[in-house]
Amino acid sequence: MAKLYFKYGAMGSSKTAQALITKFNYEERGMKVWLIKPAIDDRDGKSTIKSRVGLSEECTVIDKADNVFDIFTEEQVEANVIIADECQFFTAEQIDALRKIVDEYDVPVLCFGLRTDFLSHLFEGSRRLFEVADSIAEIKTICECGSKATINARLDGEGRVVTEGSQVMIGGNESYVAMCHRCWKKRIKKQSIVN
Repeated sequence: MAKLYFKYGAMGSSKTAQALITKFNYEERGMKVWLIKPAIDDRDGKSTIKSRVGLSEECTVIDKADNVFDIFTEEQVEANVIIADECQFFTAEQIDALRKIVDEYDVPVLCFGLRTDFLSHLFEGSRRLFEVADSIAEIKTICECGSKATINARLDGEGRVVTEGSQVMIGGNESYVAMCHRCWKKRIKKQSIVN
């Protein structure tokens, strides 16, 4: 019986690499994979998913207004599994559509993405996945102090931790660093003393 999986982690935890390795593993066994991502993630090209370690694949792009269930059924997507990268950027309705595919077509869906933004607030897609996923697993990474990283700290041009702004700002290692909550709070406090 198929399940909806949510595999989340902080920036730099190799979520995308794991998604692409999972795709390879399915295809190596002769199975068809529908690889998808939200349109807002265009940092490596509109229809490309690329990991920090250099793995790269073409994918189907899902716009914010797209109904994923309708695309799957109307285009008669042939897939033994669906793998979604950057799933935090999907709408709650799109997550519900993925849930519906699992339930009605018995196709497993593996979602990879962030849990929270740079202020530790849940993304819409992540929130819905926590509510409806059958399996939730953390992909761990570490802070520079060696503790488990849980915060996606956003950095400005001078490397200072940003504490305000819009929830979504597409960027990679130049814009974000994974930190433990303690180091994140210490760095924010230190910056406020300097000002």
